Amino acid sequence: MTTGVKIATIGGGSSYTPELMEGFIKRYDELPIREIWLVDIEEGREKLEIVGKMAQRMWDATDYDVKIHLTLDRREALKDADFVTTQFRVGLLDARIKDERIPAYYGMLGQETNGAGGMFKAFRTVPVILDIVEDMKELCPDAWLVNFANPSGMVTEAVVRYGKWDKVIGLCNVPVMATMLEPGLIGKETDELIYKFAGLNHFHWHKVADAHGHDVTLDLIDKMYQEDNGLPKNIYDIPFERELLEQMKMIPCAYHRYYYQEEEMLHHALEEYQTVGTRAQQVKQTEHELFELYKNPELNYKPEQLQQRGGAYYSDAACETIASIYANKQTQIVVSTKNNGAVPDLPADCVVEVTAYVGGQGARNVAFGELPVAERGWLQVMKAMELLTIEAAVTGDYGTALQAFTLNPLVTSGATAKRVMDELFIAHKKYLPNFAETIQRLEKEGIQVQDEIARNLDAVKV
Repeated sequence: MTTGVKIATIGGGSSYTPELMEGFIKRYDELPIREIWLVDIEEGREKLEIVGKMAQRMWDATDYDVKIHLTLDRREALKDADFVTTQFRVGLLDARIKDERIPAYYGMLGQETNGAGGMFKAFRTVPVILDIVEDMKELCPDAWLVNFANPSGMVTEAVVRYGKWDKVIGLCNVPVMATMLEPGLIGKETDELIYKFAGLNHFHWHKVADAHGHDVTLDLIDKMYQEDNGLPKNIYDIPFERELLEQMKMIPCAYHRYYYQEEEMLHHALEEYQTVGTRAQQVKQTEHELFELYKNPELNYKPEQLQQRGGAYYSDAACETIASIYANKQTQIVVSTKNNGAVPDLPADCVVEVTAYVGGQGARNVAFGELPVAERGWLQVMKAMELLTIEAAVTGDYGTALQAFTLNPLVTSGATAKRVMDELFIAHKKYLPNFAETIQRLEKEGIQVQDEIARNLDAVKV
């Protein structure tokens, strides 16, 4: 009888993979891995081979006998897997550059998970994750799917709602960073505080209490205006209006800056678009530097430069979740999972991001209770937008996509929004088979991408 855990990672050629390996190595005593399969596509073959060799070096530097397998055959990797992790990016970073530059050309925010770009990332990603789920039903029906592919909340929602697969947990590093960095602001350790999160992925709030149950959220808010607030590297640091936080008595997710400080964040994003390039263009350079490091045959540990990539501490979410399920640890983790009443302002069957205890049966949510009136309004609008985006991704219906665009707070509704959406359809046509009829119609109408770099990405290296 075969012993040990088999893990399959879809998107194994990612620059994040060394962080994942580090997390698994750290937890080997409670998660005895036998083999790890790193899967990618033909366009990612070179990176897969580079990062795969480095991953094996990391394990070889330990006392653990773990074999890294590399493959472009997803089904081969999924066969009899115990856990499947997903960290893929449909269209690679060039697709993200288009997501960011095309809206920016028209004066709108383009971002990986927010606004027009975030919706198109969902349009590309949802059909792929549903294909993966269908393979899992056949090849590893008892496996857990642990998703880190963005937009993580929408991807997880699609798996539950359309894939009919409940053994799924969505993850994000943002709550991890909050619980690691905030306690020091008031002279505490993480295990001395009680955190409760509620909302959606990249759109949540949290409260904090001390070990005696006394709320210390306002104390933390006070310190946030005096100290380093520990923002993720990919988010520009525009301070929240202090009165806003004091009124809600909660701490917003760092990504809330795109909504609460939309004017300032948009100004900064457009300034970068016109000068140094969008965030994706900057990340592309960082990725190039990381893979040059990974080629070093002497490198057998995660390099410090990976912290600048924007997904710091991701292994602490992904690997701890897997270890907690495997060993039934009942660890408190912030996850995207089915609501089941934890956030009464949203339907019980939709996916939310909440604090939960994770064990052998998955996530047991911690009830948060009703949100204040303003936050409840925001949350319900954003969930409606997410559900429409996912429905459009599955059905390929243009009207549903336009409805999602119109509802999104970061998209200025009207003719320009429609133009941005149409250009994004043209730009991403290779990765949007469900919208084939729409794209064919738009091409006949002569719709073309106006931003020169986005238009030429497929033809030239930038």
